[in-house]
Amino acid sequence: MSSPPAGDPAAGDPGGGGRCEVSLANRRRVYRDATRAAGVGLAANVLLLVAKLAGGLFTGSAALLADAVNSLGDVASSLVVRGGLWVAQREEDEDHPYGHTKAESIAGLSVALLVTFSAVVLAVETLRQFTLHVAPPRSSAIWIAAACAVTKESLYHYTRRAAARLGSSALAAAAWDHRSDALSSAAIALALFVGYRLGPQGWAVDPLAALVMCLLLVYVGLKIYSRTAAELMDQQADATTVAAIETAAKGPREVCGVEKLRVRKSGLEFFVEIHVEVDGHLTVDEGHRVGHEVKDAVLRQFPRVRDVHVHIEPFHP
Repeated sequence: MSSPPAGDPAAGDPGGGGRCEVSLANRRRVYRDATRAAGVGLAANVLLLVAKLAGGLFTGSAALLADAVNSLGDVASSLVVRGGLWVAQREEDEDHPYGHTKAESIAGLSVALLVTFSAVVLAVETLRQFTLHVAPPRSSAIWIAAACAVTKESLYHYTRRAAARLGSSALAAAAWDHRSDALSSAAIALALFVGYRLGPQGWAVDPLAALVMCLLLVYVGLKIYSRTAAELMDQQADATTVAAIETAAKGPREVCGVEKLRVRKSGLEFFVEIHVEVDGHLTVDEGHRVGHEVKDAVLRQFPRVRDVHVHIEPFHP
């Protein structure tokens, strides 16, 4: 037996509509706050892209140019997140009965390909510098890289707090992306400092740092591709989320156990399919009510769950 949407007049649940409205309000709040956090990240990434690109061209630093490609990927990611959030919020329609939540994942594949391709092209260009013995970059490149590291570390703390408040894994991932960028910029600043101190003998430090940065970008691009592809293939959600949803579903006293639980991530949201076991002597009407209670319990505790499909099974001790 599957549970119809909460608040369905046929369900005999006069309070269901209120709970459905609360769930919708929570979902909108998650999208609104996530969009705001993504907007802050986008603005900062644009500024960092301009600073790194200008600094790399002005100082002749290949490492800064590689870091600029990283920021280009961050800008593209931020745009994709904002665009994906805008599309994903659209309600179901006749052609999309499950909503538009996968728009973010589809766009994520494009970002992964962009980051990987840009890194490979820059790596080829950097390898050419080893044959040219290009002069070490100016000392100002050190300060630009250091300033970028400080900015990214500040973004990490801001986004991490937002992720913790919203319970958003997407923002948590974005926060750690900022942290990895901060560490990479700090490493570039250190490499440039070492190269500057070595003088003419340190000419190879900058292109070597650029190559390491390119390899990191390829890794990040492939990791993004793998994660988003898994979402598009309806991979089971992480074990922690699944366990928490199962605990919530066991809340109603008539529920004897959970026979099957499938949780698939779609963009920022989740779809849940669950088989709960109840006393086989319950009437159809009573089983119908339990199905609603399970669905409402999950929706109340997990704002990012878009829908819950409940199937009632007889319990066999």
